[in-house]
Amino acid sequence: MSQPRQVPRRRWRIAWLLGFGVLVNYFDRVNLSVSQGALHDTFGISTVTFGYLLSAYSWTYALLQLPSGVLLDRFGVRRVGRVSTILWSVASFAAAISTGIGAFFASRLLLGIGEAPTFPGNAKATGYWFPQQERSLATAIFDAASKFSSAIGVPLIGILLLHFGWRWSFAATGFISLLYFVLFYALYRNPSEDALLTPAEREFIQQGGAQPEDRASTARGAPLAYLLAQREVCGLALGFASYNYSFYLLLTWLPSYLSAALHFDLFHSVLYTSVPWLFATFTDLFVGGWLVDALIQKGWNPTRVRQFVLIGGTALGLGIFGAAHAHSPVTALFWISLSLGGLSAAAPVGWSIPSLIAPRESVGRVGGILNFCNQLSAIAAPILTGYIVQGTHSFSGAFVAAAVFLVLGIVGYIFLLGNMRPVPEPS
Repeated sequence: MSQPRQVPRRRWRIAWLLGFGVLVNYFDRVNLSVSQGALHDTFGISTVTFGYLLSAYSWTYALLQLPSGVLLDRFGVRRVGRVSTILWSVASFAAAISTGIGAFFASRLLLGIGEAPTFPGNAKATGYWFPQQERSLATAIFDAASKFSSAIGVPLIGILLLHFGWRWSFAATGFISLLYFVLFYALYRNPSEDALLTPAEREFIQQGGAQPEDRASTARGAPLAYLLAQREVCGLALGFASYNYSFYLLLTWLPSYLSAALHFDLFHSVLYTSVPWLFATFTDLFVGGWLVDALIQKGWNPTRVRQFVLIGGTALGLGIFGAAHAHSPVTALFWISLSLGGLSAAAPVGWSIPSLIAPRESVGRVGGILNFCNQLSAIAAPILTGYIVQGTHSFSGAFVAAAVFLVLGIVGYIFLLGNMRPVPEPS
């Protein structure tokens, strides 16, 4: 279905609002990845301790994925989003004033609690606001923000840290988080609650296959046990978990890898870190987002288009294996950029699938299952990498482990997710 010219574009305001929220989320996350040296000087932490600190955020984030999915389906994106944004703002300020490693660790746990509903909530919101033929681009806008945040956040936060210290870098992310809370409070509504949404645009959204707002189903949704028993949900979760392992390995350890393995100083390591993340932002938006929707709107088979980008992009992620044997900055950045670019093209397709396959008023639950498995990988990646690097004095083994996991993810996409069949409504 093509979009008539007269249909307004208010729905895209929601996409960019959600994208800004993810940008702020990832400022909070990458802030720590460039602070290893400063925290070592302040608290005397080891490489393994830093690995645990990197993963601490993901512990509570993972633990609350399934409950946050239930809460989103029960209370809605608007109410849950307001509470979560306040919590993650407080966590950033708490990190800035921490007087010991224990307090700092606690602030990271609180950050995970606050940010837990973000991606399931965004998947639910795009399901409400966008017809199916626009959903990949809408998803890519908020998913690409996670890559762009690393591209600009690592160098900006690194420069802030160098000139003002790590405490001010965490305080700065706290102020930006408060700004997002104000914007989200003022702007986000579901389509049925938005008084400025025109009848023409509302009809366009509904006729395009948007998830209906079903107040009767909101109170229950599909049971978690029922969803976990579905082959398609398991395949999507396995594939996305393999993506997130490589993503978090690079998100948390890339500046340290460039510094330790390729002997860059902090300033140059944070600048070079931006190169693969900028490429990932491009492939996320224009391949996983715009190109997928453009092909579907031209009449290509939607399932085949999504399968090709999802599986092909994850296969390109195997380029991380090439970084295991790189001995120069150019070679390392080439393989890492290829890997991140492929994975990032697949990511918005993956995040659009919960709203395509979930039973009515269960997108939050499917998104929660998906992100729970993602965060198990996010916990494992920095910790295992810390042990591998400390034991072998090399990042090669860490990159090989990530490549092996990606192969398993591709198997899950092909044989379990398959044709992305919508999950039947539970009886």
